[in-house]
Amino acid sequence: MTSSTPRRTVLAAALAAAAGTAAASTAPATALARDDADAPATAMAAPGLVDNRFWTSYTDWRCGSSAGTRAVAGHRPGLVIATPAGRLDYTDPHTDTTSTWEYASWTSPVHTSTVPATEVIASWNADTPPGTWIQIDLRGTYNDAGTTPWFVMGRWAAGDRDIKRTSVDDQSDGRSSIWTDTFSVDDATSGLRLVSYQLRLTLHRAPGTALTPTVWRLGAMASDIPDRFTVPASVPGLDRELAVPRYSQNTHVGQYPEYDNGGEAWCSPTSSQMIVEYWGRGPSAEDLAWVNPDFDDPQVCHAARFTFDHQYEGCGNWPFNAAYAATYQDMNAVVTRLRSLTELEALIRAGIPAITSQSFLKEELTGAGYGTSGHLMTVIGFTADGDVIANDPASPSNEAVRRVYRRREWENIWLRTKRYDANGKVRSGTGGVCYIYWPTKPAPSQHRALRSLGLV
Repeated sequence: MTSSTPRRTVLAAALAAAAGTAAASTAPATALARDDADAPATAMAAPGLVDNRFWTSYTDWRCGSSAGTRAVAGHRPGLVIATPAGRLDYTDPHTDTTSTWEYASWTSPVHTSTVPATEVIASWNADTPPGTWIQIDLRGTYNDAGTTPWFVMGRWAAGDRDIKRTSVDDQSDGRSSIWTDTFSVDDATSGLRLVSYQLRLTLHRAPGTALTPTVWRLGAMASDIPDRFTVPASVPGLDRELAVPRYSQNTHVGQYPEYDNGGEAWCSPTSSQMIVEYWGRGPSAEDLAWVNPDFDDPQVCHAARFTFDHQYEGCGNWPFNAAYAATYQDMNAVVTRLRSLTELEALIRAGIPAITSQSFLKEELTGAGYGTSGHLMTVIGFTADGDVIANDPASPSNEAVRRVYRRREWENIWLRTKRYDANGKVRSGTGGVCYIYWPTKPAPSQHRALRSLGLV
């Protein structure tokens, strides 16, 4: 849950406006018409809603076009600077400091999505030693053959000494816009869709050095989730709980105002830290030396600092959280969408927890005790009855973090794309957005589960 929700709030308003007043006036009838959706469905949601494409292999990095980069082999193939293509001056908008950097770039082949998309979210895994950083851009082609400009999807470094990691606001071609970390068609009802895209990586380093970022994974999730206030109910198919560490965001209220004050603003990094530690990783004592020793769970403070987006002014940038998780040894991390609770059960069955994004009124999720316009929690299992077991960081203490939520309620607030706020106005839902983190050498059952989602 977060109080710093400018992008999520603006996007919700934009989607509602795009739907028009007619859509708003008919929405209640649509919702009523879908009340019968509670009838069980034995199959997963229809395919064709989500497309994942990631470049990760040595062969991948040798494809596309390069200007000063080279592919490196090994147990984790990647992309590095070989011979810089040139120099550029970058003025950091958050410090007003101008610095000169050497750079090299790599542009992916054109990927034709299996899903003509209304939204695209990029994610990446990289190592950026001090003195280096990366920029990720996206360019696409619409279904009417029009093209987008290059949009900046993020300027990122694992640290925050050289540049302040940042999204870039006010990017639009009049047809689509970038909302912090998400490419979004402005008016999905128009039929406009993005049918293909390229991603471009620009690697930067301090001039005259041999430093280089190493990028191990780059890709995106493209999707076209239909507008829906309710989703079909799935049939429970799993009884398993994973032993995931429990951390409360609310024990950090008021900590580090420069990273959005802890508490309700830290649901995303708190959830990320839980799963990082589930996989046996975490910051060292040296990494945590900057944290006030009076604060409990300093690793949560650490996660907040190193996921913080200085433009968004919060820790809720989805790809920045995934990139943070992947800074730990041999970790992969992506942002994607799942199409059903059945797909989430498949991950839990394989031993892979997931961080999910949802928004809801207090009365829509029994036992939560709060409502939110945007909140991240960690799904760690399912009860014998099929209810969702979540580590919900919006809890008063670490001991209270484990929650059991009613399956039908939880499923709907996570997978829907439309909802009503407390004033009866139509707002957006995330439509199944989640973060998935896993080690570079997963168990065979985990590899199968990830492969079924197009993530490996």
